[in-house]
Amino acid sequence: MKQSRKTEWTRLDNASKIFPSNCNRRDTKVFRVSCELYETVEPEILQQALDKAIQNFPLFKSVLRRGLFWYYFETTNIEPTVEEETNPVCAPIYFKDKRNLLFRVFYYHNRINLEIFHALSDGTGALWFMQTLVHYYLVLKHKENFSAKPPRLDYHVSTSKKKDDSFKRYFVGEGIMAKKFKDDRGKQDKKPTPYHLKGTRIEDNRMKLIEGAMSTKDILELARRYNTTLTIFFTSLFIFSIYREMAEPAKKRPVVLSIPINLRKFYESVTIRNFFTTMRIGYQFGRENSSFEELIQGVSECFQKELKEDQINRNLNLFMALEKNLLTRVIPLSIKDYSLRVAQKIFDQGITAALSNTGTISMPPEFGSYIRQFGITTSARRPQVGICSYGDRLVVSFTSPFQETDIQRNFFQFLAQLGVEIEIASNL
Repeated sequence: MKQSRKTEWTRLDNASKIFPSNCNRRDTKVFRVSCELYETVEPEILQQALDKAIQNFPLFKSVLRRGLFWYYFETTNIEPTVEEETNPVCAPIYFKDKRNLLFRVFYYHNRINLEIFHALSDGTGALWFMQTLVHYYLVLKHKENFSAKPPRLDYHVSTSKKKDDSFKRYFVGEGIMAKKFKDDRGKQDKKPTPYHLKGTRIEDNRMKLIEGAMSTKDILELARRYNTTLTIFFTSLFIFSIYREMAEPAKKRPVVLSIPINLRKFYESVTIRNFFTTMRIGYQFGRENSSFEELIQGVSECFQKELKEDQINRNLNLFMALEKNLLTRVIPLSIKDYSLRVAQKIFDQGITAALSNTGTISMPPEFGSYIRQFGITTSARRPQVGICSYGDRLVVSFTSPFQETDIQRNFFQFLAQLGVEIEIASNL
């Protein structure tokens, strides 16, 4: 007689709590990590690789349940299956009336795609899963090359560390830092309303995806030419591309980007769960058109301010404030859902668009002749940029619910005029 598996449940980490309350057809809270190979994907082997990879990520075998006061993950016996791509980019994954896995793996020609509901993991956690999946796939696909000595699997940590709720681990509590954060909140100056992007929505809530692939080396040299980092350079270029499409009366408003901060870079954590905060990087152009160099300088100053340790600690305390509030704990989930939707709308009023740079993706050098590039894409209520690089292939992915592509054109034309060769691809 087969023994049934014990059901386990896990509370959502603090950053995850907002996603179930705010996901909808227009913004599914789904993001995609893709890996493009030099060869056509074989689905049977990809399924074998997925069967092996999921054993290293037990939390991913969970469904999302609604409790009286909070959402929680519940372990499931549902096995993930590989499918050919047929859905639109970042189509809905979570449905409150269904018990289904919160991620999917599919393929299209030479691409392997992983899509995840954001409550389950963030970009870093999803990338670790994707790297593991691709690792197993290539080892299985090319046994003749790797059977004697398989390449080392980089992300190899204990299950408890993978499932760690790092928000709870590093929350400073109701001490000096928390009190200072509360005092500072009341002293913040009122800032002008940011510029908000509008456009003609694509039918059926589909998203337009435009990818630009270019040389990592060329972009790094370009950033050095402007005496800045790659992230600051792309942030400035995105702001500049938006500004060029603003009507004259609107140019008095600042352009503000929401940018996630991977907290693993500041705290010792290897969790696959969400562990990030966000910062707002804004720039208000003067009456005279600011030069691109001036824009970079202003953006750089914002980054320096937002990435200070005390500011990051304040943001971490802000994320934890809801969970630590005793009154909030006993409010029914239906009321919390409404409150979190209101909070999301207030947050949206303070930003123009969003940008996320996952950074450099590393794989064993033995895989270099098989992997062409990686990409990261997110569902979006407004134009959003995702950036990552692998080797000398850097991919900038624009997602947008709007038909208009003027901002994307400005962005890539600026790079082309500076001598960067760009390979453009689109889904629509």
